[in-house]
Amino acid sequence: MTRFLYASAACTALCLVFFACNKKAPAEDKEITLVMAEVNPAETIAGQMDQAFKQKVEELSNGKIKIDLQCSGILGDVDSVMDLMMKPNSTIQIHRMSAVNMAMYGCKKSSLLSIPFTFSSKEHFWRLATSDAAEDILNEPVAVGLGLRGLFFGEEGFRHFFSTKKIEKVEDFMGLKVRGTNDKAMQGLIAGVKASSIPVNYADLYVALQTGIIDAAEQPIANYLANHFNTVAPYMIFDGHTLGVMETVITEECWQTLSEKQQNILIEAGKYASDFCRKLSQTEEDKVKAGLLAEGAILTDVDDIRPWQKACAAVIEEGAAVDPDFYQTILSYAEN
Repeated sequence: MTRFLYASAACTALCLVFFACNKKAPAEDKEITLVMAEVNPAETIAGQMDQAFKQKVEELSNGKIKIDLQCSGILGDVDSVMDLMMKPNSTIQIHRMSAVNMAMYGCKKSSLLSIPFTFSSKEHFWRLATSDAAEDILNEPVAVGLGLRGLFFGEEGFRHFFSTKKIEKVEDFMGLKVRGTNDKAMQGLIAGVKASSIPVNYADLYVALQTGIIDAAEQPIANYLANHFNTVAPYMIFDGHTLGVMETVITEECWQTLSEKQQNILIEAGKYASDFCRKLSQTEEDKVKAGLLAEGAILTDVDDIRPWQKACAAVIEEGAAVDPDFYQTILSYAEN
């Protein structure tokens, strides 16, 4: 309740303070403030990428564009933030999303990014993210009428399953109650390993694991540690079923009020934040692994990924059928 009241008060205040973005053609010599929502804590890879973006925007604009970054879901969960951003005069202008979430809002090209075992490595993803094909993905929210525009990509590492029960192989998932996102790829993967999908809000995930509502879930390891999920679900298996691809979006309404110079500042700051994320991701993962082991987490490597691929072969085929040509384009960046 306290969190709700704080978020309500914050949004009310933001309506009064941050109206500048919704006015037409703001003068470049006037200060504007853009509100940015982040569901994860500031210390996560996503949170640190957001902060790099904020700092670079304010530096490049000499402080005339300020980013009011609100982390840890203070402004609401993904669905409530998206609901607000897709309406006129939103009090939130920028949001760091996952590709999975974008897919759930009708972005088909984003859905291809979350097909299990699409990316053979992080380098594979970053070759795509810095290519001309990346623009097709970032521009898709505008094309499908969401009223949003992609600014830049990031990634928070490969996503892995973790559980309250010991898991070492595909067969160990049989009958488990698993929380996964509600997209087709994840639901197909959960079904493929013969587990049951249980819907749980991300904000309630810790308690759901603690109370036995669910047995398992999946996240990048940085989020796993930052949200202390390891204290109630200490078993993690490094299956790397999908890469945690992130897309930062801005409302199209706000974008159109910005001058070309202001737009270019956001684009340049986005490239900086994306590169910052790229460098941070691996070093952060190494530190997180050490931290998890120190806290007693049981980490299991996967030596042979083929049984996992076989388990979700149907959902891979179904997912790729959404746009087979573009999916082949994505796969082509696996080559050096």
